[in-house]
Formats: sequence, C-alpha cells, structure tokens
Amino acid sequence: VPLVLGGASGPAQPPSCFSASRNRPEGKVLETVGVFEAPKQHGKYETGQLFLHSVFGYRGIVLFPWQARLYDRDVASPVTEKSENATGHGSKEVKGKTHTYYQVLIDARDCPHISQRSQTEAVTFLANHDDSRALYAIPGLDYVSHEDILPYSSTDQVPIQHELFERFLMYDQTKVPPFVARDTLCAWQEKNHPWLELSDVHRETTENIRVTVIPFYMGMREAQNSHVYWWRYCIRLENLDSEVVQLRERHWRIFSLSGTLETVRGRGVVGREPVLSKEQPAFQYSSHVSLQASSGHMWGTFRFERPDGSHFDVRIPPFSLESNKDEKTPPSGLHW
Repeated sequence: VPLVLGGASGPAQPPSCFSASRNRPEGKVLETVGVFEAPKQHGKYETGQLFLHSVFGYRGIVLFPWQARLYDRDVASPVTEKSENATGHGSKEVKGKTHTYYQVLIDARDCPHISQRSQTEAVTFLANHDDSRALYAIPGLDYVSHEDILPYSSTDQVPIQHELFERFLMYDQTKVPPFVARDTLCAWQEKNHPWLELSDVHRETTENIRVTVIPFYMGMREAQNSHVYWWRYCIRLENLDSEVVQLRERHWRIFSLSGTLETVRGRGVVGREPVLSKEQPAFQYSSHVSLQASSGHMWGTFRFERPDGSHFDVRIPPFSLESNKDEKTPPSGLHW
C-alpha cells in the first residue's frame, strides 16, 4: 500500500494512506513517500526502520529497541493473595512481562500537527556541569511500543527531517532497512544509557480509559547539603470506548523512601483538559517529580467528565521511582 502525503490537517488516525500537508503556490499536492510493509507479529524492528505512529500519526524512524518490563494490571495474575505495599492499594501482585519498546526520532514536519500531545516528546536529564543547573532536553525523541509501529519503506535517502537524523544514521542501500547506525549513535546511547533507558512500563484500564505510565530517572542534584533526585514520567491516556470524555482533575500521591507522603491535586494535566473521542482517542504528556530520597512510589487518579456532566475516577497504576545508584557516569549531553 503506498504511503501518501497531502491534505491540510496533518497527522490523523492513519488509514491505508496517510495525509499531512505540503504547501506550494498552486496549493496542496499529494506526494508518495513510501510503501507500507506488513507489521511484524514476531521479532523486533531494526535500527533504521521507518514507521507511521498508529496512534499519533507522525512519521518516525527507529534508533534502537529496549526490552522493558510491562506491568499490565488488566491481565489477570495467577497470584491471588493481597499485597499491602507503600502505595496502599492493597492490590494484587502484578508480574512484569518483557515487551519491546523503541527509541525513535519524530519527523519535525509532523510535530506541529500532533495536537493530542502536550509537547513534542523529548528526552530530558540533568546536566552535570559544576557551574550549571541546566536541564538537557533533546526534542523530537519518543518511546513507542511495538504495536504503535506501522512500518513502511522509502527510496528517499533522507526520509525524516530531524537535526539528529544525519548525525545518527547513514544511508546504505545494501542493508534492509537501508539506514544504519553511525558510531555517534552507538556512542551516545552507551554514554547516556542510564538516562535513556526505558525499564518499566505500567498500564491499567478503568471504565475503558487506559492509563500507561513510563518513569525515567533523570539524575541527582545536591542542594543545601542534601540530595534531590529527579524523575520524568510519561503518561498516555487512551479512550477505548466510543463515548466522548474529558479529563478534568488529577489527584496524585507521592511516597518517598524517607517516609514522607505528599498529596497533589489540580485541574487537568500540564495546563490542559484534553478531550478523548473516537476521532482523537489518545493524549500523551510528560511531567517531572523530585524526592529527597533515592526511591519512592507514585499513584493516584484522573477524574473524567462525561457529556451528561457526570464524573468518574480512573486509576493511575502505582509505579516506583528508582535511581540508578550503581551508575556513576554523569549524563554527557550532546557533545560529539
């Protein structure tokens, strides 16, 4: 099936052909950019695989795969006894299953059209300069699960527009896919492994709203003779039903290993109250949290509103915040 570009609205739920915009004086034009391939049912995609995101509709390319532990609370566990833990959920023990996720580059041409994201996803970690309190943010990087990928092929030697594309990948027509990792990609991954690593993914569905959480350790700061540990967490909300709902409130509980329990309530998330509909069923955002301890837990609820004005609470699966205490190497940022 040909992958086609054209139209005015940018990425959408992709049918067999995909539309985005390309302006010319005489108006918009359709342009074939590649050919869809059959999604892999088994095995994993390789570095250099071009794809269309099945939920957010952007074009991207795989940098490298991660093997993550997926803790899916929607899957019945053989363990029946209750486990009281720091989260206070008293819920069933959830076994982690290995699942493939990918670090990818997002095509910059599609970023302005991804309305159901609070921002174009970025990898963030703390800089380690003695005179700097900088936060490194590398935009246009995302983490996607295996089922998010709709693979396609292209004869274009630079099919993705991203400032890191030609630094990280090069064209090699003898390979399949024909884009291979440069030494800079391998070195960057190796140096920044602790801050890039996707290790745990947590998922739970309440009343047909699925919440997926991926936490990332960002590093530690010394402040006023104490250590402050930072994490980023990425959250995707998906409406698996046809009824339109809107997120109105968030309610977080944050437990620190130092013994503190913090409650956070607020309107919406990252300043928005997203609507989840059949046309745009998903929303994704990232936020940050800090603790004065090397580990902790977070859990909570999102309050949604139905068209009739009634509300219901959706559980955020409890997830742990772990620091990579064994990793001594600071983040190296983008120094080539």
